[in-house]
Amino acid sequence: MNFHKAIAAVLMTAALAGCAQTEGQQRAGTGALIGGAGGALVGQAIGGNTKSTVIGAASGALLGAVVGSATTPQRRGEQMCRYQDRDGRIYTAPCDDRYYNGDY
Repeated sequence: MNFHKAIAAVLMTAALAGCAQTEGQQRAGTGALIGGAGGALVGQAIGGNTKSTVIGAASGALLGAVVGSATTPQRRGEQMCRYQDRDGRIYTAPCDDRYYNGDY
């Protein structure tokens, strides 16, 4: 019975991961799925019981989601840079071509 619940949870997570709107959300969902599966396998191999498998799956899913989200590349124009005007005031604005060309 527990196996069927686990399969249902994985299918539900996969269905919800497909509904993600942004690339970062999609990468986080995919990372959570892969990390959860890998963590469950490692937890089962180390502990050999259900508690270890659940802890491994939860840890792997969390780590996979964090890594998937953190490795999402930012598109050009979405990065923010700090600038200083002639009066010495520092402000933040989208980066210009100098940043992308390495001329900063």
